Order: sequence, then structure tokens, then C-alpha cells
Amino acid sequence: MTSQNPRSLGILSLEYGLLPGAMSATPEQSSMLYPAPYDFPIITETVEGAWADTVIRGDPALEPACLAAAKSLVERGAVVISADCGFFIRHQAAVAAAMNVPVVLSSLLLVPTLLRELPRAAKLAVVTADSTNCGEDLLGVNDPADRARVVVGGIEGGKLLRNALVRPPIPTDVADIEKEVSACIARLRAAHPEIAAILFECTAFPLVAPAIRRSTGLPIYDITDLRRLTLASVS
Repeated sequence: MTSQNPRSLGILSLEYGLLPGAMSATPEQSSMLYPAPYDFPIITETVEGAWADTVIRGDPALEPACLAAAKSLVERGAVVISADCGFFIRHQAAVAAAMNVPVVLSSLLLVPTLLRELPRAAKLAVVTADSTNCGEDLLGVNDPADRARVVVGGIEGGKLLRNALVRPPIPTDVADIEKEVSACIARLRAAHPEIAAILFECTAFPLVAPAIRRSTGLPIYDITDLRRLTLASVS
């Protein structure tokens, strides 16, 4: 089927459920998931079975559903495929291999590039919703010296992750997200004063990126930057 807006940003969506108060996978209803405007319309496709806990933890059985959802998005007019959870990066290779459009499922794809932007003595902080599930295999860095320059911190145990893991998930106030992310960054910087840039894994974090940039004075990157870059390549 051809979309009425044939050139679109396609988003692989988590399961959000349909109960009252649940986070919606519809961009018009969820500024948390789509906080930044794009020059392209957004279309979404739910990945069957992709509840937040399943995606964050990692489940190879989700791969066929990811491929089916991505195929549907392309058929509907997506010219770039992304996702609304950075932990979908586990399916990046499979989806990219199967699609004929650029695929950028996670901001974690930027880790190797950002390391090359920084001085060798500097470190990159990756701030994630759950650092216990953000292992070395997701960072795309093989060189031990480069890996030592990446520090990972998470907000596990906080309101945002607790709310996201409920079925269906419930929204979290932006003020609570900012508080949790700020506290995580403060801990990381205290332990690693060499941090010179920050990468947000979680797709909710762009909501607070402007405030965190002001408070830290550091460059901050997130999934919206990667999407804009990729969309610009096909415009």
C-alpha cells in the first residue's frame, strides 16, 4: 500500500497497549517519543511482542517481527527506518541487510564516530535507561583503548524505567526524567572528569537534552541527531 505521504521517517515501535493512560505509539499523541520536528512525516509500525522489558533485555525471537514491521514501513513510504528504543540496536544488522533504505535503529551507532571526534585523552559518556543491559556488544567498539574511553551510566531504578516496564507503560513527567538523567551524569562526571561529550541511548532523553546541555556545557548527542543526518542524506 502506498502512503499519502510517500517520503516518511519510519519508526519501529515498542508495544504500548491500548488501555487509558498508556503511552501511545502515535506521534501526534506522544511528544515523549517524537520530541523533535523533522522535515518528513512520521509513520510507525508496532513490532509484535516488543514490550520494553523484552527489547531492553534482548530477545532474538523478536527479529522476524522487526523485519516484518520494517518491511511494512518501507511499503508505506518510509525512506529511513529508525526505532523508538535504543536497545533495538540488537536488530540493526538484520534490518539493515533486509531493507533498501537507510536503517538507524539506535543512537548507539554513533559511539565509534564520536570517539574519533574527541581528543584521545577524552571520554564519551553513554547515558542509558538501563546500564545493566547496555553491554560492550552494543557499543560497536572493538579496540580496548577506545573501549576504555567509553563510560556507561544508567537510570535503572528510577521512575522512567519503572513506568516503561509496566504493561501497558505509563508516561513519566519530563521533570522526573531531567532529574534522573542529571543525577546520572553528575555521578559519571565525578568518577570520570575526562568526559567531554555525552550520548543519550534512550529515546525519551531528547526531551531534556536542551536543559542538560545548558547545565553541563557539554556536547550532547541523541537519536534525533542521527535521524536528521540520515534524513538529510535522502532529501
